[in-house]
Amino acid sequence: MPPAINSNPHISIVIPVYFGKHTIDELTERICQVLKQLEKTFEIILVDDGSPDDSWEKIKGLAREDRCIKGIKLSRNFGQHYAITAGLDQAKGDWVVVMDCDLQDIPEEISWLYQKAMEGYDVVVGKRVDRKDHFLRKLGSKFFYRTLSYLTGSEQDETVANFGIYHHRVIKEVIGMRESIRYFPTMIKWVGFRQTSIPVAHQSNQNRKSTYQTRKLFNLALDIMLAYSDKPIRLTVKLGVGVALTGFLFALFTLIRYLRGEIIVAGYASLIISIWVLAGLLLITLGVVGLYVGKTFEGVKNRPIYIIEKRVN
Repeated sequence: MPPAINSNPHISIVIPVYFGKHTIDELTERICQVLKQLEKTFEIILVDDGSPDDSWEKIKGLAREDRCIKGIKLSRNFGQHYAITAGLDQAKGDWVVVMDCDLQDIPEEISWLYQKAMEGYDVVVGKRVDRKDHFLRKLGSKFFYRTLSYLTGSEQDETVANFGIYHHRVIKEVIGMRESIRYFPTMIKWVGFRQTSIPVAHQSNQNRKSTYQTRKLFNLALDIMLAYSDKPIRLTVKLGVGVALTGFLFALFTLIRYLRGEIIVAGYASLIISIWVLAGLLLITLGVVGLYVGKTFEGVKNRPIYIIEKRVN
């Protein structure tokens, strides 16, 4: 007999859904099988992040058949990590599992994550030791995480994404962080507690369409770097000091040559080069400062992180 459903499930599964029409039937069925084998009460929270396919109709149908499955429909596409936040806000479990809807995160790995957590860990994340993404995606991910590690001053692992199990006290602290830029793995890393990782299997994307395009990935990377690090603006200050020092030395060298009579006519080329280099550096500096000002402007608006349009169960 499966465990009885109560108002406080032991495990909550939070899944952001985007282009999930072809995967969530199999996904929820496999999750239910795994959790029933664990003999723990559970709930599955599917968050439709403004998916343009019929994902919401699928979610409603699944929720009608099984009260353990709950659905949230956001008013538009807010983004994966905002959809995760919406699910976390509703999760009531002692433990919360976060995973993607495209079956790249394998449901059967949940039992191993849970068993590892029972050893006394508050966070157990899955390391995708053999990622099934295409080469350019993996290369871009590695470059992004290396850059993020440098900018934030903390180790970032490109094999770790959202998939993991988290104690409710960790989730409580994460949902208490209401900043407008959300990136779940970095937020989990920031709150601390006792964390570890285990290797998990990884499947190829079962969705017909990738949920992340190059433009979206670039914008996400830029947002994360600006939200979790002030190092870019520190680097521009150092660059400015370096250029100013170089310019001073060049001016001193030129003055000495002029006083010694080695310069009769000032060089046109060096003048133009200096103007263009300095102008470019000024524009870069202003651009970086402008990005931070823009993100600050977004934050002080105090708009909701997401808007729920509909709920089921």
